[in-house]
Amino acid sequence: MQFMIPQKWSVLALAASALCAASASAQSMFDALPPLPKVIPMMPPTELHSDTQGEIKFKSSSPYDLDVLLSQPAKAEPTMGMGKLFLPKGASAKKQVPAMVVLPGGAGAIPGRENETAQMLADNGIAALLVDNFKPRGISEEMPYALKVMGTSEFDAVADAYAALKALNKHPAIDGWRIGVMGFSKGGIAARMSMDARIRDKLAPFIQPFALHVDFYGPCYSLLQSRKTTGAPLLSFRAGEDASNDLVACAQQERILREAGSEVSTVVYAKAGHDWESDKPREMTNRPYLAGCTIEFNDKDFPVLNGQPLIPAGAQADRQTRYKIRVQSGKALGDCVKVGYMAGRDETARSLANKQMLQFLKVKFEQ
Repeated sequence: MQFMIPQKWSVLALAASALCAASASAQSMFDALPPLPKVIPMMPPTELHSDTQGEIKFKSSSPYDLDVLLSQPAKAEPTMGMGKLFLPKGASAKKQVPAMVVLPGGAGAIPGRENETAQMLADNGIAALLVDNFKPRGISEEMPYALKVMGTSEFDAVADAYAALKALNKHPAIDGWRIGVMGFSKGGIAARMSMDARIRDKLAPFIQPFALHVDFYGPCYSLLQSRKTTGAPLLSFRAGEDASNDLVACAQQERILREAGSEVSTVVYAKAGHDWESDKPREMTNRPYLAGCTIEFNDKDFPVLNGQPLIPAGAQADRQTRYKIRVQSGKALGDCVKVGYMAGRDETARSLANKQMLQFLKVKFEQ
């Protein structure tokens, strides 16, 4: 695997906009958020045939936090999973193809990134299911960015990923032994967290796990401390000028995953920033991120910052309660919150990453 090492390694501790959010101004923005929308009513899952593609539905859930996912899964609100399936030409029950579950970033699918990547995969013989984390949870494209970020969590995305894995296993044209998961930014966090064997055992214990994982610049502020992975490999993409990714913290997480049983390859593009596939021009954003703090998980699976749990003991497990707790938790971060990191289109990084990802998939899927 090719490594591109930046001249100056950032010692920031990455993007918290996907989790807690807030300088004084950002906290006031989150304090003004309305209650969570209700999830949409459950509908029958899509009946999958060998030629089924386009919009599909499948059963999922909304645990919101890790302790609910692992210890109180029955309290995770049932949710209708949704996504758009891209099927390669010629795929059939007699000619099964591999597939990737594609998880969007905190703002959802953005122009130039998720849809284009899914189509690129299909053009190269790999089916792609682009998951919609928002619509099933009552969040529309017109709603504020802050509500999108806080209204769905990384653990909701993990639940959707495994729900999509189970759905794809029922598709006659897809080889259930060759299904991977990838994600961008917040979706990258979920793709990486889904390697944890405990999570797989709770969400999809009776089918084969993901065959591989790909993380596109998923911030590393949450230290899951996985003791055992599913054994599937990870390809991790980072950028040297993306302050939202602390390269030192990400390297630590990748070391933990190696020790827990997975092969991990890392590619760092020295001059790239965040969202390098985006159609937006490269610029310094005004988004918040976390610097100098690491959120860990205690023996109760609650997030902890500097020894203090961010979820009170005995907190109710419903989404509305956990959403309110997370909105308010920004106050505990204090000086750890910074604002502004480089993001936007970088054609060199985009082209190289696509080539390297496809090579990784073809080798691991043994195409």
